[in-house]
Amino acid sequence: MEPNLLFNNTEIAFKLKSDAEVERAYFLFKMIANEPLVRIGTAVTKFALNINLPVEGLIRSTVFDHFCGGVSEKDCMSTVDALYKANVYSVLDYSVEGKEDEAQFDKTMDKIVELTSFAQNKEAMPFAVFKPTGLGRFELWQKKTENESLTKEEEEEWDRIVNRYETVCKAADECGVSLLADAEESWMQDAADELCEQMMEKYNKERVVLFNTLQCYRWDREEYLYKLHKKAKEKNFRLGFKVVRGAYMEKEHERAEEKGYPTPICESKQATDEHYNRVVHYIMDNLDTITLYIGTHNEVSCYLAMEIMKAKELEKNDERVWFGQLYGMSDNISYNLANEGFNVSKYMPFGPVKEVMPYLIRRAEENTSVAGQTSRELILLKNERKRRGIF
Repeated sequence: MEPNLLFNNTEIAFKLKSDAEVERAYFLFKMIANEPLVRIGTAVTKFALNINLPVEGLIRSTVFDHFCGGVSEKDCMSTVDALYKANVYSVLDYSVEGKEDEAQFDKTMDKIVELTSFAQNKEAMPFAVFKPTGLGRFELWQKKTENESLTKEEEEEWDRIVNRYETVCKAADECGVSLLADAEESWMQDAADELCEQMMEKYNKERVVLFNTLQCYRWDREEYLYKLHKKAKEKNFRLGFKVVRGAYMEKEHERAEEKGYPTPICESKQATDEHYNRVVHYIMDNLDTITLYIGTHNEVSCYLAMEIMKAKELEKNDERVWFGQLYGMSDNISYNLANEGFNVSKYMPFGPVKEVMPYLIRRAEENTSVAGQTSRELILLKNERKRRGIF
């Protein structure tokens, strides 16, 4: 079966959307498809919010409600429940970005613990998620990655980061929830990887409590996976990996050129795809010791994983293989996979409208630069409008 035969089913893809919500999605993706409009729109939105113009209601009823679950975890629950009825799980992602002080890091830690506790005994929410830089200052992650010596104050600051990781992992362990640690820029990632490894070694004994993320547009991730897997087998702990392509390509290229080192990014889209597929194949060959979360909006990658599972005679709902997409995007993948019986979850951002706007603006900007993503969404929505007789 060709992937589009499964993923073209718009009746299943948009079954949770009312006619008005389909129309709103069609309007939003038409706007996002226009790069100059996105630039103007984001600038106007930032300006309006900064001077406290009363635009939050408009934002809430359009872009926010399409890409976010709500303003609080409780506000998200009606959406979480609706998704669960369609066999789609939810990963609540507190998407407040850009604050870098100790009080905020502690607040973020408390929020992760709160969300983990909130997810306990809720079958619809098997995961919680966090960003390393949500628990500590970016510059400190970078200094640790670059093996720079730390001041006494920075050593104490680093100890607090380690303690925050310990706190959230312990909470996840006790609540029976798994934590997904996002990946970030390469020049801070080694330190995040090392801390993840320490926590995996401690907590991933009976089950995978902590997942790290492999950004496969980085050409070194396959080798990193092999080395860590060897270490995990020697020390008898399990690995969990969310496998994605990546989100910081332009930044990575620019910094590599500016600093005069080889870019960490694969030489082409094809090389990235091949790298991604090899990583997925390797993990699928080692599911006895590695659990896989396939984070992708790429239909071919999803179809490849389905084919591997079929060849290995794995159950579609094997608890060691998960698929994940962002809420508000690629519903044709999520709901059709779930309808087939695979494990599927949606990353569901939430938080106060004004504080989540940096995330939404970044999402809009990324969509304009992902070749084919927005046009694919528009084609599917257009087909669904036609199927429903909406013109």
